[in-house]
Amino acid sequence: MEGMTTTLHVPLARYAARLHAGIGDRHHVASPLGAWLLLALAAPAATGGVRAELEDALGVDAATAADLAATLVDAPHPLVPSATAVWHRAGFDPAPLANWRATLPRRTETGPLPDQAGLDAWARENTLGLIDRFPLTVSPRVLLALASALATRISWADPFDLVPGTALGATSPWAGRLGQVLRAPKHGHRAWIAPTGPAGDVAVHAASAVTSDDAGLVVVSVAADPTVGPAAVLAAAYEMSAAAVDDAAPTERRSLFDLPLGDGPAWSLREEPVHTFAPGGREERHSAVLPCWSASDEHDLAAATLGFPAVARGLGGLLGMAELGVEVRQAAMARYGRYGFEAAAVTGAFALMSMPPPGVARIAELRFGHPYAVVAVAVDRRGGTGPWHGVPVFSAWVADPEEPAATDLADPPEA
Repeated sequence: MEGMTTTLHVPLARYAARLHAGIGDRHHVASPLGAWLLLALAAPAATGGVRAELEDALGVDAATAADLAATLVDAPHPLVPSATAVWHRAGFDPAPLANWRATLPRRTETGPLPDQAGLDAWARENTLGLIDRFPLTVSPRVLLALASALATRISWADPFDLVPGTALGATSPWAGRLGQVLRAPKHGHRAWIAPTGPAGDVAVHAASAVTSDDAGLVVVSVAADPTVGPAAVLAAAYEMSAAAVDDAAPTERRSLFDLPLGDGPAWSLREEPVHTFAPGGREERHSAVLPCWSASDEHDLAAATLGFPAVARGLGGLLGMAELGVEVRQAAMARYGRYGFEAAAVTGAFALMSMPPPGVARIAELRFGHPYAVVAVAVDRRGGTGPWHGVPVFSAWVADPEEPAATDLADPPEA
């Protein structure tokens, strides 16, 4: 497709903009990647206009998306345990479904749909116990289920120090209510001021964890002028995260000597005399102060712009069904603190059998308002079928009804 790319960062940033825009400006955490992976798994099942709609959401063509997803799923990151699954309703496994399953990543779990307890257990086992239950509830209408799980629990290579909340600055609305906040250590963390597009100049902080085999995770925080909307700041954060994975200083950064002294949109700049070997005797130092934070959310991802209605139509076409319904939700949590960061997300999508077509129902309320017969029949399953089984024991003809007895009018005694 024209204008598409074969790297994941750009299409994922585009998808994240759609997802976060749907959530709005409330405090929240989400995993756009968790949702994107499910779209990528389903993309090969779609054709024609539905496939084009999915590719628009994915930001890459279906084949490229499937390849990118397979690369991530089949080679999981040591600091980001991940899992994907595609389950089908027990007894429902037509050949087209089996053919599509053959395109899935090798590590994607497949098989009959687990019950609710099984789905909840899958969520716990694949999120380090951080997500306790699957975000959707199984019903008899579920034909197919797609799921992804992502999790991390890291310790900072260099922990934060603690300082009074007032260090956030006099203009901060949090300074007066937080007793302590985090200050980045003098070494190990990175901080800078960067120019961006709609967000303007932003403050950037990056803290990382690295394993012995050089796999790592960097958590990037970005603050702009308070008047800048969340969408622009989130876009800037995605932009900065692309640069933060490298240890080298980002090329797009503001020199502190090009900025005015005093308070800026998300910083305070001062100048003091020092002894330095910096070029021209002009040394630049950055520090950062951040609050601890946590969030726990569930998000409905059924909006058309996020691609899942197209997934349902694509799967419906694969299975020869005119239309499948869709339910899709994501449960996500994160916690950012002095010594580390943990986060998890489980995204679940159900393809549902359509509601029956319009018709008419007749409902009978049976009324025994004139003489009628009664027969009491024995049930006897001793040794399989006992001699009394099916034997009518009592019979009656009711022609003289009575008022309920007093004992029938009272509520039954509690057990």
